[in-house]
Amino acid sequence: MELSGDENVILGEVGLPAADNLKRSGDVAEDGKVDSKKKRTESCFDQPVDSSVHEVIKYSPSALPAKHYDADTTEPISCGLSCMNDLLSWNRSEANPFNVAAVPLASRKPRLVNCLRRTLVSHDMMGGYLDDRFVQGTSSEEPYAFYHWQYIDIFNYFTHQMVTVPPAVWTNAAHKHGVIVLGTFITEWTDGAAVCEAFLKDEESYRAVADKLVQISHYYGFDGWLINIENTLSEGAVKNAPLFLRYLTEQMHERVPSSLILWYDSVIENGKLQWQNELNQSNRIFFDACDGFFTNYNWTEENLEWMKDYSVVQGRQADVYIGVDVFARGKVVGGMLETNKALDVIRKHNFSAAIFAPGWVYESQSDKSKFRTHQDKFWALLSDYLYIHRPASQLPFISSFCQGFGKAVYREGQHETAKSWFNLAAQEIQPLYYHMALEDGGWVRSSGCPEDAWNGGCSLLLDGLIPSTLNTPICAKIFSLHVPLDSRIMVTLVYKASAGITVSLQLRTTDSSHCSHTDVHEVTLNSVTPETVGSGSQLESQMSELCGNRDLHGWTVRCSQLELHGCILREVCVLIHREGEPQDTTFSCRVGEIKVLDVGTLQPPTDAVRGLCIDDVVWLRGAGSSPESSSSCLRLNATLRWDYPVESVRHFRVHWRRLRGPDPRTPPGQLELLARAYSNQFRVTELLVPKPPSVLELLVEPVTRWGSLVPESRWGRRQLSYTE
Repeated sequence: MELSGDENVILGEVGLPAADNLKRSGDVAEDGKVDSKKKRTESCFDQPVDSSVHEVIKYSPSALPAKHYDADTTEPISCGLSCMNDLLSWNRSEANPFNVAAVPLASRKPRLVNCLRRTLVSHDMMGGYLDDRFVQGTSSEEPYAFYHWQYIDIFNYFTHQMVTVPPAVWTNAAHKHGVIVLGTFITEWTDGAAVCEAFLKDEESYRAVADKLVQISHYYGFDGWLINIENTLSEGAVKNAPLFLRYLTEQMHERVPSSLILWYDSVIENGKLQWQNELNQSNRIFFDACDGFFTNYNWTEENLEWMKDYSVVQGRQADVYIGVDVFARGKVVGGMLETNKALDVIRKHNFSAAIFAPGWVYESQSDKSKFRTHQDKFWALLSDYLYIHRPASQLPFISSFCQGFGKAVYREGQHETAKSWFNLAAQEIQPLYYHMALEDGGWVRSSGCPEDAWNGGCSLLLDGLIPSTLNTPICAKIFSLHVPLDSRIMVTLVYKASAGITVSLQLRTTDSSHCSHTDVHEVTLNSVTPETVGSGSQLESQMSELCGNRDLHGWTVRCSQLELHGCILREVCVLIHREGEPQDTTFSCRVGEIKVLDVGTLQPPTDAVRGLCIDDVVWLRGAGSSPESSSSCLRLNATLRWDYPVESVRHFRVHWRRLRGPDPRTPPGQLELLARAYSNQFRVTELLVPKPPSVLELLVEPVTRWGSLVPESRWGRRQLSYTE
């Protein structure tokens, strides 16, 4: 492949991984040399925007590694490592850049170190790497997703592969909510014993394994490991196991300061495989060497009572995670829809909890269309035993409540694409989900609604009953936050309300210096026009885009401005007011989006997408995965990479259009949307293109977090010409 007019310029094969957005050290390869593939990709950033890439079509098999790309479509996929040879031979130059998390770990309150009773979720789902293995999402109609992030501290992606690398979609969603993500290193049974004998035979061997685990976690952007040795160990191997754990923990802390290494209750100090269902003298050597201990599931309350007074636990009670199998396999406390019984006992004795396989709410139901209902019911049962963690970011605070899947993709209330989809990278900051009883038979409920949305896959549905005796508005709390406010702020609410009610917002703040004084601000949602915000045509234009107090596609868009200084925003509530005479009133209100913006920072987008690169081109002739298409169709597969500050965007929209050919009399085609991308790269797959010779153009449009339009002159663009 070459750029027209610039002979023999080779474009990068792998490119700049999204891990660079995490600002973790590591722009050099593990051997200390500069990553040559990164350098090659950066070289194409300097190419003129109007330069064209030329391709001579060849129908040769894809040279992309099958473990990282679907063999039929070349879609990027996530995967683990199945054997020790794969682990020891792992290196950055052959890793999967698409599985690198694009979202750094967000701040939240309380911080993990301040949580005395933590909650870990271990995601054991039907062998793992299902719909979630597709890095760019898939068209799954009834996927499993998790969205109760405010209740948990740690997310562990668990499979029975030796090295489980969490799919990037999970890491992105968890990090957005401030949740730490762990991969899994597991050995089992006879084969596992042989693996352990090999890597625990001496210091050089166990350090080599630990170093690779650290490199993998650092490169892919997740936060540590659950170590699960479920096989017997020889005397020599069990002697080295704590040394391996200690070295791994130290190295992870040095490379990723927020990281954790946890040990699962299985092997004891003499090397026997004996699950203890508690931390005791037989397994404390492993606990002493790492950050935490995950007990087996068949404990009794007596185990917890004994551990509470065990001297080794003193001062580290939060580091003991009591395992709870939601499937209730074996002799366990609680499980299934009685998992709350296990949490009740665990919290009574002040231990952390490790909830294993909460996907039971999905796997156990034949009617997957009711998944949201089952999921919300399950976590509501546990909610009394779980902290509510608060996002602690700076402004802007924005959410359209998208859960990362839906029946369509919406943009400003209209279909952008009209088919089922699943991509957890699209998940936005999640609200509180609950069903709350009111006096005299009244109630209010919050839930995800995929039937209609403002942006993404679903809106937040608030519905309920206002009893005739209730003369004050219902306050439906939707966010618990810790967001500093020290400026003039703009609040935007997008909603659809049923007849008989009016809707407003309530913001609850505390004094930032003492957090002792609480103020309640009821926001009147009709007080701002673009002209009142500030002078200057650019700012007025910005505000006109953001609100302008308009109705669009059945959605009401309202804005208000507040002066709040020295405050911390703690709660956001939607107030439901009944109109007319007192009577029992049923209501529903779909909330499409909430924004809290710092007016002083609202400026038109100035960044341009830089250096759009096209590489890893694969041509396919045939029907592809679309059964209705002709077998003579020509399909383009290619990787796009570009440079743009991802912290300022919600996503990118990737477009294409035909410029000319094969018939020169045919006018250029219209701009067509391909998909949304959630990092600075995207794999175009099975794009049906005109017969050669032709020229097409690929474009990347940034969509800013606060909603300002980026002019097309600042989009990334690159022409691709091709001949047979």
